Amino acid sequence: MENCPMMDMMGMGWMMGGVALIWLLLVVVLLLSIAALWKYLRSGHRQPPAT
Repeated sequence: MENCPMMDMMGMGWMMGGVALIWLLLVVVLLLSIAALWKYLRSGHRQPPAT
């Protein structure tokens, strides 16, 4: 039973690492999508002026 706290900490480390990795991926995807949207809006995508 003396290995239980150690195993608990290892499992906790795994889960925290996984959550951190998921957050990192989410942030990267978010930044890329914002950059793509910015580029798209800055490019020639302009509506014709309403007359």
